[in-house]
Amino acid sequence: MEKLAIFREYDIRGIYGEDLVRENVVRIGYLIGQELRKKGGATLGVGFDARTHSREIFKWFCDGVLASGVTPYNLGEIPTPVGYFALYCEFEGGLHLDGSVMITGSHNPPQYNGFKITLLKEPFFGEAIYALEKDFYALDFDVVTQKIPENSNIKTLNVLEMYVAFMCKEFSHLKGFKIPISIDCGNGIAGVGITKILEHLKIGYEGLFLEPDGNFPNHHPDPSEEENLRFLHKKVQQTKGIGFAFDGDGDRLAVVKYTPNENKVYKGDELAIIFAYKIPNPVVIGEVKCSLNMYESIDKIGTSIMYKTGHSNLKVKLKETNAHMAFEVSGHIFFNDRYFGFDDATYAALRVLELVYEEGMGFDKVLEKLPSLYSTDEIKIPTTENEKFAIVERLKEVLKNPNTLPINFPRIVDIVSIDGVRVIFEEGWGLIRASNTTPVLVTRFEAKSQQSCVLYQKVLLELLEHIKE
Repeated sequence: MEKLAIFREYDIRGIYGEDLVRENVVRIGYLIGQELRKKGGATLGVGFDARTHSREIFKWFCDGVLASGVTPYNLGEIPTPVGYFALYCEFEGGLHLDGSVMITGSHNPPQYNGFKITLLKEPFFGEAIYALEKDFYALDFDVVTQKIPENSNIKTLNVLEMYVAFMCKEFSHLKGFKIPISIDCGNGIAGVGITKILEHLKIGYEGLFLEPDGNFPNHHPDPSEEENLRFLHKKVQQTKGIGFAFDGDGDRLAVVKYTPNENKVYKGDELAIIFAYKIPNPVVIGEVKCSLNMYESIDKIGTSIMYKTGHSNLKVKLKETNAHMAFEVSGHIFFNDRYFGFDDATYAALRVLELVYEEGMGFDKVLEKLPSLYSTDEIKIPTTENEKFAIVERLKEVLKNPNTLPINFPRIVDIVSIDGVRVIFEEGWGLIRASNTTPVLVTRFEAKSQQSCVLYQKVLLELLEHIKE
């Protein structure tokens, strides 16, 4: 079998009809079932997003799970966080699920799909996925097909109803709260949960693209891209309130607040600061792309921890440290305070509404006291899957040896290498890391002056180009 590029750091993901065909999906389902059995598990909840091919992939995947001897349960068309939530539920007859798998392409284009896997409440990622990849190619598919039952009646569990009930109880104090709210679901799956919760709480809202549609006819469901927020910006300007944008599978959030001249969009590290100031002695995890302001301001009132990018990495670190929260710049937000420690955009949106309920539209005043910093958005540099990590390793070696650096290279104060290389200069920092999901290098730069930010970007990108040659 030709090698496939579907086994990624955080999940398994590919193109329907090319990488994700019946044989490959059945293999994956079988191997995931085997992995669960090795851990002593026997029940697996399987949910899916609104993509046009998700239901077919669900059937193929469950065939593989059944062949492994594990019992799959249909969680239905739900956001990814609802699949995580299912692991904390007790269903009829005292049933507890041992694992969950979400069939989703997340924020990728419509032709993509994939699997986000959680076994015994632990994310299945990294080395575990790469080990599964080896088993994938060694597996005798004929043996698997012989184990698939001829008639399989997969029971449905209404976890979405339980999730909505939980949220309505947790945020019952917001009932009837009146504030102009706008929601953009981008025709992803988040609308099936957040709308029910707001309606039950009698909180009015203006909705944009709430209906799930796997073709995403209005805009791409990735709220980290400013272009995809244009409709929400317009709505928030009209209502003079607050807006929430969700990604395709409902685990990432963008928050937009009305201001007279230009709406304010909060990145994940800014929300981290706001929430940290509401918790006594907070312990907060950020990733390597987070702002210096986030780490310095949280360290004044508690403890910040810098860690690797990636939702699976942060979930594991959150559990290991028992921190209150974790944040990614891109909008993955993890609450271990009053919640279960997984990334859930709906829950995060309700926590933001709670802040507005308690403090009004000035809930973000703490940000006004922060030093002014100049930063770039993520700058992505195309490369190849085979080269991206090797380039970063070569860059690390060069940076560790000052004699190899160009004359007049800015003084390096420190180098953080937990995920790529974050170079700390006297006035700011620059980051270059290999993406774990696409064949690109991800860069970001920040400094106390625009001049320094431009300089750090220039010298590091020039050094990178020299190394690539």
